[in-house]
Amino acid sequence: MTQQHTRAKGSLPAETVQELYRLHGPTLLRSLLKVTRGDLGRAEDILQETLTRAWQHPEAIGPNLRECRPWLFTVARRIAIDHHRRVAARPVEISGEHPEEATAVPLPAPDPYEEVLGSYDMTRALAELKPHHRAVVVELHLRGRSLAQAAETLGIPVGTVKSRNFVAIRALRPILESRGHALDTAA
Repeated sequence: MTQQHTRAKGSLPAETVQELYRLHGPTLLRSLLKVTRGDLGRAEDILQETLTRAWQHPEAIGPNLRECRPWLFTVARRIAIDHHRRVAARPVEISGEHPEEATAVPLPAPDPYEEVLGSYDMTRALAELKPHHRAVVVELHLRGRSLAQAAETLGIPVGTVKSRNFVAIRALRPILESRGHALDTAA
């Protein structure tokens, strides 16, 4: 008798989930290892839960398995946050200590998923700009160069750098907002 995979109604075929793992599993696991501070067991649990959610929600995956990485990262990030909250919600056990001697629970480190997703979205948003606008944004905001340094690097006047930056920021705002990000121009 041959073994057949049972498939719940409205779920992805097992082969598709295997392909998702092949395409995105190693990258997700590396990111999860950073989030879990090297805890391989927790990282693998979160990855497994992420792929289970993908299996349960085929409508979120779509026909092109290579393009669903942002969705997988978002789901994995939310699962990691839920795991962290569950651990943080547990009462701190104090044995033999007076309450005033108990140490404070450290604040969680910044969420690397926010950085990964933000970087991915920024890369895609920058690709939508004209090359001369993109070059100015990269020099000023990603490489941290001054107006004069950017002008010298790009071989254009400082005034041109200023105006291209203004136009690029105005163009980036709706692109990033459509992806759920706010463009912080106050800094």
